[in-house]
Amino acid sequence: MISQESAVRGKNSYSFDEFVAKREALDWYLDEPFLQKVVKKYTGAEYDEIHEKILAFSPTVSSRWSQLAAQAARPEVRPYVLHYDAFNHRIDRIVRPAETLELEKGVFGEGLFSSQMPAWESFVKRLLIHQIGEGGVTCPLTCTHGLVALLEEFSDEAHPELQEILEHTKEGLNGDFAIGAQFMSEIQGGSDLPANVLEAVPDGKNYRLYGNKFFCSVAHADYSVVTAKISGSDKVSTFIVPSWLPGDKEKEQRNSYQINRIKWKMGTAEVPTGEIHYNGALAYPIGPKDKGIAVAVGIVLTLSRLEIGIACAGFMLRASREAKLYSDFRTVFGKKIKDYPLAAAKLKQIEKAAERTTAGAFKIYDLFLRLEKPLNPGLKSDRPLEIRKQLFNLRELVLLQKICTTKEGVEVLREAISVFAGHGVMEEFSSLPRIFRDVVVNEQWEGPRNLLLTQIYRDLSRVADWYPPADFVSNVLAGASQETIQSFSAQLEELLQRPVLGEVSDASIEAAMEWDAFCSAFFKAYQEVALAEI
Repeated sequence: MISQESAVRGKNSYSFDEFVAKREALDWYLDEPFLQKVVKKYTGAEYDEIHEKILAFSPTVSSRWSQLAAQAARPEVRPYVLHYDAFNHRIDRIVRPAETLELEKGVFGEGLFSSQMPAWESFVKRLLIHQIGEGGVTCPLTCTHGLVALLEEFSDEAHPELQEILEHTKEGLNGDFAIGAQFMSEIQGGSDLPANVLEAVPDGKNYRLYGNKFFCSVAHADYSVVTAKISGSDKVSTFIVPSWLPGDKEKEQRNSYQINRIKWKMGTAEVPTGEIHYNGALAYPIGPKDKGIAVAVGIVLTLSRLEIGIACAGFMLRASREAKLYSDFRTVFGKKIKDYPLAAAKLKQIEKAAERTTAGAFKIYDLFLRLEKPLNPGLKSDRPLEIRKQLFNLRELVLLQKICTTKEGVEVLREAISVFAGHGVMEEFSSLPRIFRDVVVNEQWEGPRNLLLTQIYRDLSRVADWYPPADFVSNVLAGASQETIQSFSAQLEELLQRPVLGEVSDASIEAAMEWDAFCSAFFKAYQEVALAEI
């Protein structure tokens, strides 16, 4: 008798079951000794307590949440907007799959920004959560972090509603944690916030918004940070806009705005990104009037850029782990993939990049915590000179990490996918293609590469009178060899004299290319120091 299974398979009994079983059984913290090692170094006296909490947390994100993220990424369940209900009422309901809703409830239910959760515990949990990819939750999580920080920075007795929003997003209300968003881009500007034309019209102590925002991720959020210009002003201010006014969420009656459509993006496809038209939406002002760019960029975008670096570390750790597992399983031409020198070299490069990126992310976050979570430090300060230098170091490292880890993340994910050969591009076979697209999109978020390279160059030029380039290099690369420090110092001093930001010419193009290469090499040297410290 021929079994039913044999009849289906014919003579070929090959199976991926062993690989799949091992992959699904992985614990992303317990089975990642390097990550545990880094956590132990940076958490210090808190290590035992945090280690135990992460051990208890990791199986959920490694298994159930990972499965939910993969299921929510299917093209047929991507978010869409339902503009009207059955009775012709405009509701603009964002429809998302049940898997995303379950994942969102679990992730936000952790209370990652609660005053009850230690900073390092939140950091490590977020690093693990990022390994699922976007999943419809990590962009909202990052935006919520920025909203919480903004509300904490600017208390306002005239607007008690802001305190209620802070409580809702940070600590939750009756177990419900609100979700934040940031709507800043307009069709004519993108990252060019001074070009905003959305109008904020005074209405007593509050404002009413009129106009359009063109690229609004987390369109389903409860509250959003929105930049606009107050009537009669040419400078940008910042506002908090509730999606629904009290009692209106249940009726699906939005706060005087409409969602025109949901964007079709190549990556982070599970999070709905919309185009929004405001027609008198109630908005609460926050932060200094006409200082919206400093408020938005310095606080909200700084945290987003910081989080992108953490995400890239998570992406690379997962890519390295799964590529190694598959190379140990798959046999090609009589040998396992890992036993071919070319493949072994590639695997080693992927692992080194993942560890270097992880070490760098921890080192930067440690500086962030030691400086008491500074946001928007600016370049001018009345603080002691050494503190000013450390704040400046952090400012530049956040920018460098954002542009460098996203660029390398694309390369690492592509190399990891190639280990799987043809199966690497099959999205039901592996989550890596989805994460690859996510990291490509992350490269564009919160300021694309050229914009941030320009910002770093301008920053270094502006502080040269009180923070010489050689001092900056030696402080950031403390622990590197003197030869390395001297080499980068000489390069930086020379580049700051070149026409990197000049008019387009052969000389300026060459200088710009060298500046791009310098920033990548310089940040990699910083990561190497961080890795050596582990």
